[in-house]
Amino acid sequence: MTNVAVVGAQWGDEGKGKIVDWLSVRADVVVRFQGGHNAGHTLVIDGRTFKLSLLPSGVVRPGKLSIIGNGVVVDPWALLAEIEALRAQGVQVGADNLRIAENAPLILPLHGELDRAREQARAESSVGTGRIGTTGRGIGPAYEDKVARRAIRMCDLADPRSLEAKVHELLLHHNALRRGLGIAEIDPEQLLRDLLELAPRLLPFVEPVWIRLAELRRAGRRILFEGAQGAMLDVDHGTYPFVTSSNTLAAQAALGSGLGPDSVGYVLGICKAYTTRVGAGPFPTELHDEVGRWLGERGREFGTVTGRPRRCGWFDAVLVRQAVKLGGITGLALTKLDVLDGLPEIRVCTAYRLGGQLLHHLPASMAAQANVEPVYETLPGWQESTRGARSFADLPANAVKYVKRLEELVECPVALLSTSPDREDTILVRDPFAD
Repeated sequence: MTNVAVVGAQWGDEGKGKIVDWLSVRADVVVRFQGGHNAGHTLVIDGRTFKLSLLPSGVVRPGKLSIIGNGVVVDPWALLAEIEALRAQGVQVGADNLRIAENAPLILPLHGELDRAREQARAESSVGTGRIGTTGRGIGPAYEDKVARRAIRMCDLADPRSLEAKVHELLLHHNALRRGLGIAEIDPEQLLRDLLELAPRLLPFVEPVWIRLAELRRAGRRILFEGAQGAMLDVDHGTYPFVTSSNTLAAQAALGSGLGPDSVGYVLGICKAYTTRVGAGPFPTELHDEVGRWLGERGREFGTVTGRPRRCGWFDAVLVRQAVKLGGITGLALTKLDVLDGLPEIRVCTAYRLGGQLLHHLPASMAAQANVEPVYETLPGWQESTRGARSFADLPANAVKYVKRLEELVECPVALLSTSPDREDTILVRDPFAD
């Protein structure tokens, strides 16, 4: 039985939420395997909008099991607030349809405070890279504590004595940092009380999910792995240091859920028919003109979590081709094709120039990334509407040619095509779950 991993093939915000929701009908289990509540998915189902940050997209589908894996850093207050918000919309969320890895690390308020203080210090410093553009939600500092072996994890909430010792150990580090940044120190007793107060509300969801996943896989259940952010935000392979703090590629699906590397059969990369980015960092095809503003307005390009306007530009085939190769992407889901309706011509980046050199990949150096210049190919646009199209026969000829040209340039076939936020407005070329 084929299991599917859904990952972003650009800088995130590609429309993964809709695609995961669309695929979840075919899945039995949806697993979130990395990131935190810095990533948001917007789902539109029968005219109703659901905004998710931590919860897997399958949670809004009756009869589906949603799992938050050990690769996710979990803000327990944000998680509980998100659960309550969904319940207020009539969605049933309980221990029968949501499970959380017992070894998932927690994001605490001190992580967000440290995140924001560092960003402010970067902005005021005359040296370094300047602001990275984090959401300020504490994801980076929480991952730091994880790899430094001082994180407080879900399982620790079940053992008050051990938790007390862990809180004191954690604050030996953080209070020293806070003094250096001019932030008030954390009272360990208050933090301990806050965590113990949360414990009864969280522990019913907690278990060793790797055991359940192994059993489900052995029983032939279809598993859908849901990634956050995108390939170019991967901490190893993205536009470092302007990246997130986790690995966003499909290989992380196994590590971040507790299954073996052979658990993923099909990798679906999501990309827009153009390119967007939130926050700081290089963006070779960014448009600062009327077309860029038009794409942002027509595409409603604002971050689900932060509300920040997204930077917009032409489709960058170099980046997506790189994501395909790095991430082992089997097929692409191309979203927001309808946003390009009405443009007389459309440009696609096919290579970069750096000095006198022609490059067909994005170099790792921050200085080189900032100085590459896009090499464009111009394609004819279309005046007809693609919005709501549900088959290739419904698309204008030039729209079909555009899609086919992108497939050639990124060296990967399009498996799905999205023509509006509505889940039904999807053209299926190849079912990723097909055996």
